Amino acid sequence: MKNFWSAFLGSLLALFIGGFAFIFLMFLILGATVAAFSLEEITPIDYNTVLKIDLSERIVDNPPQNLWGTLDPFTMRVSRSTSLLSVLNAIEAAAQDERIRGIYLNLSTVSVGMAAMEEIREALSAFKASGKFIISYSNYYSQGTYYLASVADKVYLNPEGALEWRGMSSTLMFFKGTLDKLGIQPEIYRVGEFKSAVEPFMLEKMSPENRRQYEVLLGTIWENIVHEIAASRGLDYSALQSYASALAVENPRKAVELGFIDAIKYSDQVLVELADEVYYDPEKEVDFISLSDYIQALQGRSGRRSSKNRVAVIYAEGDIVDGSAPEGMIGGDDLAAKIAKVRKDDKVKAVVLRVNSPGGSALASEIIWREMTLLQQEKPVVVSMGNYAASGGYYISAPADLILADKHTLTGSIGVFGLMFNIEEACREKLGITTDVAKTNPSGDIGNIFRAALPVERAYIQNSVEDVYRTFVDHVAQGRNLTREQVLDIAGGRVWSGISASRIGLIDGYGRLKDAIALAADRAGISEDYRVITPNEELNQLQQLINSFLSSKIKTRLPGGEMELLQEYRSLMRILEQQGVQARMPYTLYLE
Repeated sequence: MKNFWSAFLGSLLALFIGGFAFIFLMFLILGATVAAFSLEEITPIDYNTVLKIDLSERIVDNPPQNLWGTLDPFTMRVSRSTSLLSVLNAIEAAAQDERIRGIYLNLSTVSVGMAAMEEIREALSAFKASGKFIISYSNYYSQGTYYLASVADKVYLNPEGALEWRGMSSTLMFFKGTLDKLGIQPEIYRVGEFKSAVEPFMLEKMSPENRRQYEVLLGTIWENIVHEIAASRGLDYSALQSYASALAVENPRKAVELGFIDAIKYSDQVLVELADEVYYDPEKEVDFISLSDYIQALQGRSGRRSSKNRVAVIYAEGDIVDGSAPEGMIGGDDLAAKIAKVRKDDKVKAVVLRVNSPGGSALASEIIWREMTLLQQEKPVVVSMGNYAASGGYYISAPADLILADKHTLTGSIGVFGLMFNIEEACREKLGITTDVAKTNPSGDIGNIFRAALPVERAYIQNSVEDVYRTFVDHVAQGRNLTREQVLDIAGGRVWSGISASRIGLIDGYGRLKDAIALAADRAGISEDYRVITPNEELNQLQQLINSFLSSKIKTRLPGGEMELLQEYRSLMRILEQQGVQARMPYTLYLE
């Protein structure tokens, strides 16, 4: 028996070591393969090349650390994301690149937020000012893709396609009826009449304050979109509004008649026109370069600038949570440590914080705010707001010297809330589950989800929420050089568009990420000699490859309606997963 166990354990150990060695060997082989691909010659760019932009890849603020993308284990396809700054730099470079003749927009699919869409549109408008052409084509234009396309010299649509023009809306889901059926009582604590993140749990429809907030917010963004499209296409603003109200764009022919597009064409006909534009020969085949290939070519050609002066761009993208967080979220401790690191780096002369966050944990926001305050005392700090910089996202922005946003940025939401549930009745009546507790003091089990909160506990928690709100308001007043009363007038949890935020003093002006970088360098006195760095951990190729496997996710492919339910579910779970007081924006808006 002793020999048996010795042999068995020896075989088991050998199997374990052999398996580990095999996996390690496979990673080495894959790493070598990827390295070999990385050494391939960069796509050459000939003269009279057309830059093709379809924006089908996911565009994010934070440059992806994993350059090889994320592997879908079912399809074995690799999905990649591109940084917004890379896209903007590529469009700007193409305007000066004598090899690039023009841009061909193919906008059937675009997955970017409203503010990012605005930044890309401004970059395209600047490209157009260089004298080069932009031609847009799509089988279908949503309002968002048409907003982008409208800057082009020519806009074409498939003869059997469609163009949406109906105005903006946002639909909220309310769960009070469900909670009532289940016997679950929400315990809600909030400050601010507009802090509506908890309304789905206490109401069956929007409060008058929340409805007013939505209508003003949607109205300011929609009015700006209509004005910009009217200016680009030479159309009348009032007419565009009436077309949306009457659903006048019934088909592609009506879109031509009303001036939304220039003609209806098939894609092959557009390619013939492109060839005639580029070569004066419609029989030739157009030489395209994709946006991703052009970005790669620029990176391969430019190399790293040698300047010792650095402007650090730090990205705060995602929900703000306590402690550390995975990619796509903001860990309070993680971001605070990153800010402290650049503060202590003498080579970093100025810092840009790019915020794209609806907020989250109030405590984590406070930890980040403290490091931002220390940083601002030593170096110029400029905040660049993306699609969202609201609630906790605004909390961490307040200490900056300057705050820039896009017109379509959603910001403000200066308010806080706490949310708990009493599931005692639900468990007893629906599941037959009861609980009992032994304690030394009446509130020894405060926060117990199996009983209602005592009056003294409600007062205690509400006081905590109000304390956080007072701190939030004071931070904003200090950072924005406003009185406390001025902040209270625009706080209350109300969300503002960038257009409104500029008027009420929450931001200093409009500007893209590139504008924020230039301003930071100027304030540091290094505008003629600096290079931009991103203080992310630099991973070697093998580490990136391993991360692509470790970060593989099962992708859910759902039709539109079910996808909306999935988004609601994720938003709900982000609220429920948080502990303590939250400074979070109440909703998400999409331009479809």
